Amino acid sequence: MASAMKGYRKYIAITGKRNVGKSTLINAILNQDIAITSDVPGTTTDPVYRTMELVPLGPVTIVDTPGIDDEGLVGEKRIQKANKAMYKADIALLVVADIMSEYEKKLIDEFNKLNIPFLIVINKIDELKNLNEIRKSYSEYDYIEISAKEKKNIEILKEKMAKILPEEEEVPLVADLIEPGQLIVLVVPIDLGAPKGRLIMPQVTAIREILDREAIAVVTKERELRHTLEKLNQKPDLVITDSQSVMKVVSDIDFDIPLTTFSILEARHKGDLKVLSEGIKAIESLKENDKVIIMEGCSHRPLTEDIGRVKIPRWLTNHLGINLNIEFFAGTEFPDYDIVKDAKLIIHCGGCTLTRKSMIRRINIANMYNIPIVNYGVIISYLHGVLDRALDIFPELKKV
Repeated sequence: MASAMKGYRKYIAITGKRNVGKSTLINAILNQDIAITSDVPGTTTDPVYRTMELVPLGPVTIVDTPGIDDEGLVGEKRIQKANKAMYKADIALLVVADIMSEYEKKLIDEFNKLNIPFLIVINKIDELKNLNEIRKSYSEYDYIEISAKEKKNIEILKEKMAKILPEEEEVPLVADLIEPGQLIVLVVPIDLGAPKGRLIMPQVTAIREILDREAIAVVTKERELRHTLEKLNQKPDLVITDSQSVMKVVSDIDFDIPLTTFSILEARHKGDLKVLSEGIKAIESLKENDKVIIMEGCSHRPLTEDIGRVKIPRWLTNHLGINLNIEFFAGTEFPDYDIVKDAKLIIHCGGCTLTRKSMIRRINIANMYNIPIVNYGVIISYLHGVLDRALDIFPELKKV
């Protein structure tokens, strides 16, 4: 069931100049006339998302993007939207119908920067007069010749897409850090931020992985933690807490009990814990009025004491004793370079609604822009003075 959810689908970006047959290709791949096609350049004005089950790739979302050679001010905005859509892509198809130009070179450079596997799709082979020249200009890349209009070689294209589609790297949340029979205590606050009648995804995942590992999961709230520990006949092998309760939990457990937070586990599960923990070094270098971006991978209704909009900014400014220029961005798209280029730090949420691929790509984009990045759990533990302890269970990490 999870694989069919939006966050677990593979994203395939269809890119290229105007009027090369991108929308026609989508219709051919899906074997349905669902994308509007026309001989008039620029029919697709914004990225369009088509979701379905596609053999042999499985559940996918195909993204039909505007032409990368669109003109004028509106055209530039369309290209910017197309570039943002590429950030989500697991693979890309670069559709061409002429020899390589600067537009295609720029796109290929972008694919390589973002580590997106791609195929060159030479379309309209039933019409092209200069096919040999086109082949020669793309000879150093993996390409396939098709006719989307005549649906020629479409099945071969699907097979090639399946071959370059990267396998999703499976990184457990906690299973590889525990042993069968161990006692794991989970501290789960029930506050305004908790979804009504259910637990948040990292908490559910942790419980399932502990049970699958044949270990013992004990779930309690932070106010009942001390009472819970008193009732146990042994010390826990690990305590996992919500980041916002970490100081209360630290005061209630012995120092020799291993401790971490759900958000730090999420930093490794969905992203790169090493990079996200090393980003902490940038905090002490922040100066008056430096720009700090707080970023979330989804949009939700802000709470009165919202963790991203209220608590982290307050803790950070109190820690440093200076004023910071803090900007907040939420949603599935990474902000434009002009917005983030002068930021001194990005503070990202746990990314529980993002795929691991999407979160890694955000981290890579931040690295490409030379902007340090941390996640909520890492910075909260740091600002409360317990980061070293929270990272102790990860032997591959050096203390930061």
